[in-house]
Amino acid sequence: MRVYSVHMRRGGRDPDRDLAIVREGFSWPAFLFTFLWAAFNRMWLLAIIIFIILGMLGLAGEFLLKDPLLDAVLSLLMTAAFGAVAADLRRWWLDRQGFREVTLIAARNADEALQRFLDGAEINEDGIFA
Repeated sequence: MRVYSVHMRRGGRDPDRDLAIVREGFSWPAFLFTFLWAAFNRMWLLAIIIFIILGMLGLAGEFLLKDPLLDAVLSLLMTAAFGAVAADLRRWWLDRQGFREVTLIAARNADEALQRFLDGAEINEDGIFA
């Protein structure tokens, strides 16, 4: 089972618009697609910043390092770091959009986490819906 954090917009009543589920841990989509992942999650400014950083890293590798292997390693490290902090960035972005973290839920996938939250499942001793 994975752990998901549930975020609700302050004063929101529509689960489709005012509820967000974020999976905790490393994000493979963020690692593989970086700025596209940010754009898909409507984090436009972050997507632009990541695009610029990756572009600058590519230019630095091309003109300063002159070593394609080192350039590839730096790009891989950058995207791996982004995959590691993607969930934190999404939670931060949701907080700036007026959402607040409501609870943590253990579930097999995001749909099950949403269903458990809406069903009002019991909370275990760790404060996680079980």
